[in-house]
Amino acid sequence: MEKTSTQQSLKQTIHDHSISRRDFLSTSLKAGAAAFTTGLLPNLNTAAAGRYNVLFIMVDDLRPMLGCYGHSEMHTPNIDRLAQKGTLFNRAYCQFPVCNPSRASILTGLRPETVGVLDNYAFFRKTAPNAVTFPQHFKSHGYHTRAIGKIEHEPTALDNELSWSIPAWLPERTPSNNLSWQALNVDDDELRDGKTAKRTVEVLEEIKDFQFLLAVGFRKPHLPFNAPIKYFELYDTQFSENVPDIIITPRNEGRSLIDIPTEGGPLSKEKTLELIRAYAAATSYVDAQVGRILDQLDALGLTENTVIVFVGDHGFHLGENGRFAKRTIFEVALHSPMIVSFPGQSLRGVKTNALVELVDIYPTLCDLCQLPILSELEGLSMAPVMEEPTRPWKTAVFSQVDIDPAHSIRTEQYRYTERRKTIELYDFHTDPEGTMNIANLPENAELVKHLSERLQAGWQAALPTNHEQNSNSVFLPWDVNNDGTVDIQDLLLIANSFETDTLEKPKVDVNEDGNVDIIDLLLVASHLGESSSTAAPKSISIPFQYIDKIEQMLIEAGLANDGSTLFRQGIANLEMLIDSAMPTKTVLLPNYPNPFNPETWIPYDLAKETNVRITIYNQKGESVKQLNIGFQDAGTYRTQSRAAYWDGCNSAGESVASGVYFYTLCAGQTKTTRKMVIAK
Repeated sequence: MEKTSTQQSLKQTIHDHSISRRDFLSTSLKAGAAAFTTGLLPNLNTAAAGRYNVLFIMVDDLRPMLGCYGHSEMHTPNIDRLAQKGTLFNRAYCQFPVCNPSRASILTGLRPETVGVLDNYAFFRKTAPNAVTFPQHFKSHGYHTRAIGKIEHEPTALDNELSWSIPAWLPERTPSNNLSWQALNVDDDELRDGKTAKRTVEVLEEIKDFQFLLAVGFRKPHLPFNAPIKYFELYDTQFSENVPDIIITPRNEGRSLIDIPTEGGPLSKEKTLELIRAYAAATSYVDAQVGRILDQLDALGLTENTVIVFVGDHGFHLGENGRFAKRTIFEVALHSPMIVSFPGQSLRGVKTNALVELVDIYPTLCDLCQLPILSELEGLSMAPVMEEPTRPWKTAVFSQVDIDPAHSIRTEQYRYTERRKTIELYDFHTDPEGTMNIANLPENAELVKHLSERLQAGWQAALPTNHEQNSNSVFLPWDVNNDGTVDIQDLLLIANSFETDTLEKPKVDVNEDGNVDIIDLLLVASHLGESSSTAAPKSISIPFQYIDKIEQMLIEAGLANDGSTLFRQGIANLEMLIDSAMPTKTVLLPNYPNPFNPETWIPYDLAKETNVRITIYNQKGESVKQLNIGFQDAGTYRTQSRAAYWDGCNSAGESVASGVYFYTLCAGQTKTTRKMVIAK
């Protein structure tokens, strides 16, 4: 199908935002490099045939106070219609009831203590630099990944380079007067979430012919509860009865708002009623924005090929347990709404009481889209529950919070929590609101001991029996020889199968397009180091005897490079392999490109650590330029990021003329010279 000018523009935008280390491969080497295959490249989309798009919608501070969760007083028709076409999870729980830890856990598929994010200030790329987010994982498999609105906690922590094909888009901030709520006489698009919905509709039009993962983050009903007045008009009398008592504490999120007391104490009934009504209005405002996105998905014919996940990052107190906001270890702060819909779903509009966690979203998306589930993930795909909503599932789910550091376990009947000096136990069969702590009753001593042991045993002990993640989590498609690790041996098997009629290993045709070529090799190269075993080494290196073969692979990749994520990651990993090799002797290598104009890179190997100097001479033996590299460790200096660079100018900064030149490497006791050519 012919691409529109908008799509061509998008392709160019994607290319312009690439972080590339490939220039010398894709251009400079073309003059002198010999490729080791001449076949036509397959369509990159072939590898993704049969996979679904992903629409991931996350809402800030949204509790399951929605029509589809049995709250008939709520006006949420769009979220409700999504529930009618998917699976609604009645018992979905966050791992940490604060924005940043919860979002870091969702994105990485790791629990808060594993990812090292236990507050709103840590950034998971610093605390867990090797973590692979689910958009990053999808991006490495050829998906076009985008983020609109609030997905990560802070704008300064945007994970653009690794997770997103194009930098994440954030709406401009809406001025605030520091009130807890406002009914504003504005259109939807004058506020941030309306801008987010509008931009999402535009992006869907742009990417409709791409295989995409689109993450959309809405900020409401996060404080302040501001929304257009028409959404407040939906709630004139619904919350006039049974108004709870709210106690404001110094840690409550509303402490910076001028109409919320900072000194603590209870709120008036009138103020509490205002806040509940405003929260409901902000929720309906977000629901309307969700509807705009779902309508666009339908209009573009994308719904039947798109997995949709709708989730709140954690719950929110509106008086339950006498609390306001979040950051507690009580049920209300940990309970999140979650709906999942996927193409071809046999059971639609169903609800399940299976205990699930937000950390389960990552493996579920992989499972539904037929991507491998990484072995390090700490969640479990929920796909089996969507196929059979009443099947036995997790026996408990786990959460924690940083205030009076507490860890909590939720079973089908109980919530049990351990703090530094106290314990809490709530029985939801006899106390559905979870307000009576029965941990200290003598008759519950054995129960407390049992639940404490289950809490200490951790999440692994609560997994359903006789269940395994999908087979991709055991046999990675790029582990060609099925030895458990993606390494140099898998690359060699593919390279040796180029242009052969008989395949030594069927898996060398990684993308199953009928050809074994550079795309298969790069698919493997982009996953170097991945393993189906947690005991496998996390770093990959190569014996020096393979370095020339890897350089040939780099040359081939450079000639075919189209700037896509697959090429960028594959080339970067091949360069990493070269950089990790340890040479047996010091060698000066041919410069690239050769001939060159106007700049060149000079590669070399060092057998031992030493000072390095490279001198450029003309044919008369006169020094043209000296490159004082300085002290270097033993290793290879062959890739563009490590080789010596010469800009083609003499010591005076003047561009040298075309002709034959010589360059000499002085490294310890080694002194060796090679010829180079400048052609202008």
